Amino acid sequence: MMRADNEPRRGSPLRIDGAEVRIVRLPLVTPFTIATGTMYDKLFPLLILKSDGLEGYGEGVMDPLPDYLDETLIGSMSLVRDVLLPKVVGQSFENPEDLEQILIGWRGHYMAKAMVEMAFWDLWAKSLGLPMKTVLGGLRQAIEVGVSLGITSLEETVTRAEAHQALGYKRIKLKIMPGHDVEVVKAVRRALPDAHLTVDANTSYSLSDTAVFRALDGFELDYIEQPLAWNDIHDHAVLQSRISTAICLDESIRSAADTRKALQTDAARVINIKVGRVGGYLEAKRIHDVCAAWDVPVWCGGMLESGIGRAHNIHLSTLANFRKPGDTSSASRYFTKDIVNEVLTAEQGLMPVPAGDGIGVTLDWKFLETVTEQVESFKP
Repeated sequence: MMRADNEPRRGSPLRIDGAEVRIVRLPLVTPFTIATGTMYDKLFPLLILKSDGLEGYGEGVMDPLPDYLDETLIGSMSLVRDVLLPKVVGQSFENPEDLEQILIGWRGHYMAKAMVEMAFWDLWAKSLGLPMKTVLGGLRQAIEVGVSLGITSLEETVTRAEAHQALGYKRIKLKIMPGHDVEVVKAVRRALPDAHLTVDANTSYSLSDTAVFRALDGFELDYIEQPLAWNDIHDHAVLQSRISTAICLDESIRSAADTRKALQTDAARVINIKVGRVGGYLEAKRIHDVCAAWDVPVWCGGMLESGIGRAHNIHLSTLANFRKPGDTSSASRYFTKDIVNEVLTAEQGLMPVPAGDGIGVTLDWKFLETVTEQVESFKP
């Protein structure tokens, strides 16, 4: 019997009939500056996996250059194009764990593997007729969100922090770097004495800067995010022993094993989970569970994603141990127009989980065509 168009296909393996990769460039509303540089637009790969009339969407979070982590857009796309998709397209998979066996044999390239895995999860959830949060084991209909403010002048930072506090965001995160740290935090704390404040250093300090972090201890920050090197858990443990404010790790955490080592050595007391950074949902859930076992809270970070990546992050954030506000703020903060039809907007610091099967958002194909720089199709 043929399946009706709206009838979920339950219990059968999912055959990947084809795939499409688009390189998309979305201009940012305003430049976004952090310790490692300034972004003026968001260039990213969008993967579409196809099966029996359904489509699953995944967004890559790798940068053109290795300024966040060591993965790059060109290198990742080479692996996706030449290795991963040829092993996926035309094959059938029972579930995401089945697909993982194709991905785990290749070292590194977490972001490339995450894009493929996330697109499959979306496709698989749609084939089951279920929302992504349901197949992930999520609990919430809406999630608490904070805002991440890039590096600007002290005066503008205070003004922007006050504006976002008034909008109801549950946490204000300030990007810092050497020379732009204690004074800006002092000014924002003076203006917002009761706000949940955090800072994100994006790996720009060393242990020789311990005095800076001891000074930041005086401003009742919820945590200090990734102050030291992206690949150094040990020095974070040393720094945590010298300060009272909790350290949160981002770039240093690529796996559940990294998480265990960080928690065992007290290198972090909060963990930022970015599903794209850690290779996909399966590893993100493992990290979540390790942290839950240690009673360490997690939150979902952002990479200036479009509505596709943002929707994935929202669904992930419905898991029980996401106990701190994440970076999934309103898409309109970053893009004048998004590539999805649905408007992802937070109200009073709460972001509703998109309704519908899978990640719950659909592509605005007409607009997507105008911001696509390259398209490749893959068939069995």
